[in-house]
Amino acid sequence: MRIMGHQPNLSAWIGLAIVTSFIVIALFAPWIAPYGEAESVSETWASSTWQYWLGTDNIGRDMLSRLIYGARMTIGVALLTTILSFIIGTCAGLLAAIGGPIIDQALSRLVDVMLSIPLLVFALIILSMFGSSIPTLIITIAVLDSTRVFRLARAVAMNIVVLEFVEAAKLRGEGLWWIMRREILPNALPPMISEFGLRFCFNFLFVAGLSFLGLGIQPPFADWGGMVRENGRAISFGIPAPLWPAMAIAIMTVGVNLVVDWILSINARPSGASAEM
Repeated sequence: MRIMGHQPNLSAWIGLAIVTSFIVIALFAPWIAPYGEAESVSETWASSTWQYWLGTDNIGRDMLSRLIYGARMTIGVALLTTILSFIIGTCAGLLAAIGGPIIDQALSRLVDVMLSIPLLVFALIILSMFGSSIPTLIITIAVLDSTRVFRLARAVAMNIVVLEFVEAAKLRGEGLWWIMRREILPNALPPMISEFGLRFCFNFLFVAGLSFLGLGIQPPFADWGGMVRENGRAISFGIPAPLWPAMAIAIMTVGVNLVVDWILSINARPSGASAEM
């Protein structure tokens, strides 16, 4: 059975192809990359040749290999960050919606305080204090980003918690966790799935931005934002080294947005969409 209108359109297929390609590259980086992640193979900023397709970077490492390994680090950190932020934000948002006015007010005011501080400033403060290790980076961004997820999850759950089937579950004596997991969460999934794509895109760019500022993923690990920063001076000499990771960031962002737009268009359609065998 096929639901009409739910098949990907051309732009969605392009986005899926981009995202899938980058995920495959990230997963199989050690087998795809011609050289090691931190291996110096030539002189600084060597030109593109058959041996080094995209040239070399600021210390003679192969740019193509660094881009391939950078996909693993940049996309992987952004994905783990988004998953963790959704676990925290969704659980807190559903709890606020169903836990009563005291819990709702306590969680909402805490989120308001966190949102009152600019995200980048907050992240820079925490990472400056505790360092930029990968676990610290993931936890920091996830906790800060979970405030945005909390607000959406709470708003969606507030509209569901007043419906009759939730009231019936309360009258049966079901616990909060059961109601959250079995009654509210399944009905809140469509907008949350769309938001997941948007938050992943934001976290992907945020991780790259922090690396560009020197507080994200640290050497010798390759990541696209750090590669732009490391090779930024090459532009002054007419060398395109920093353009390759910048293009990778842009292409991945466009791909994710194309997929998210398709998912949003599905969720925007009436639930009674016709179906054909």
